[in-house]
Amino acid sequence: MPDRPCRAALLALLLCLFVLPRPSVAAGQEDELVAFASEALLFGSGEEFTAGIDHLAARGKPDVIAAAILAIRINYRGRPALNVLLQQLTGDHAERWHDWMLWQEQHPEIQPHPSFRALALKFLEYTDPQFLGFFVPPWAEPGRMRIRLEEIAWGGVPALTGIPSLDRPAMIAAEAADYLLPEDLVFGIAINGDVRAYPLRILGWHEMMNDLVGGVPVALAYCTLCGAGILYETQVAGRAEPFVFGSSGLLYRSNKLMFDRETRSLWNQFTGEPVVGPLADSGIRLTMRPIAVTTWQEWRQRHPDSSVLSLETGYRRDYGSGVVYGDYFASPDLMFPAVLRDRRLEPKDVVFGLRVTGAAKAWPLAVFSGGQVINDQVGSQAVVLVSQAELHEVRAFARAAQVFTAGAEPDRLRDANGGSWRVEEEALVGPAGEQLPRLPGHLAYWFAWDSYVGVASELYAPPD
Repeated sequence: MPDRPCRAALLALLLCLFVLPRPSVAAGQEDELVAFASEALLFGSGEEFTAGIDHLAARGKPDVIAAAILAIRINYRGRPALNVLLQQLTGDHAERWHDWMLWQEQHPEIQPHPSFRALALKFLEYTDPQFLGFFVPPWAEPGRMRIRLEEIAWGGVPALTGIPSLDRPAMIAAEAADYLLPEDLVFGIAINGDVRAYPLRILGWHEMMNDLVGGVPVALAYCTLCGAGILYETQVAGRAEPFVFGSSGLLYRSNKLMFDRETRSLWNQFTGEPVVGPLADSGIRLTMRPIAVTTWQEWRQRHPDSSVLSLETGYRRDYGSGVVYGDYFASPDLMFPAVLRDRRLEPKDVVFGLRVTGAAKAWPLAVFSGGQVINDQVGSQAVVLVSQAELHEVRAFARAAQVFTAGAEPDRLRDANGGSWRVEEEALVGPAGEQLPRLPGHLAYWFAWDSYVGVASELYAPPD
């Protein structure tokens, strides 16, 4: 807020405006009054709040909608008046912050008043001053950000360390992992013969893992809100060192914004692209690697020599089975607002999604029930998708003209000539040793795939 004498003068001017004609206010002073009134919605005294509401309502311009939506999240006492203001400015009816955020996402044509940036950063500073490190000028000016500032939401945790990443975590042999239940889900990774399992019941507390697997630096970015664990290579051409990532504590459309520790740029977890900060215009897009989600029992049967994440993470958390986000995973509702554009599926229906150059496609997880082999096409790329015994476990491989069916054994496929192909983690291996590479698909909630994939995506429909 302005200092006390200036604040008193602005308040007095706002009160006078209901007596004096509006043309007596200079244009520059009008912007100052809008900034003061908007800030009063969040942090002002009772008199300042009322004067701010009255001024913005009389002014009648929609450029303060973002400020009012931000205020409605924290100003509980002022919520009825804020709702009236928002209903007047939008012509719509809602009452919850969640619903107003959905409205805002659907109206990108409305540009916030220039004072909104300072107000949004003041709010973030109020929650944790370290958030300001993500919005250092000039990188966070509106024209340099790839996402809308008004849609960036605080996730309810402190910046940087509220959800601490696991960096080069301790691994143990499979036989030593007596804390795991057979039905516990794990992220399975295999690179250059290095086979590892990272249990979701641990990663749910940390949401980011930086490691070296098979000599390749990778980050496992797990957005619990999106139901998506995505494996990225973190070494980028032209950079001396691999990126090391953490969770910022900020969200965009119910998708976590991760950050790199070198530049403090914010990245879209779902696309592997920087969206705010020094790297936002770099053109970097991280390369995805294949990852599997399966049960510990299934993974261990396939890979008895696998290593697995140790409980000795260096943090005090309840890593019990089904503890972290158990209520959220069991509920059909989202925790944070995100618009569902394609309603052919429910928001939290799980899909297996695959992206190739210029194209994307999603398969509802339900079509793999009981184990299926699906020959399909994504853009110009022919693919075969293989589901093993567990519903979550789907792997995708590139194919040429082959058409595959299930083989006599769970880890085998058969081509049209009767040739037997072995399903491995990094490739589909044919009878003469020929290999079809595995593709980096992953699971996600439908609302996330529908919102963030970046290119128009098809949705698979089973043949009649």
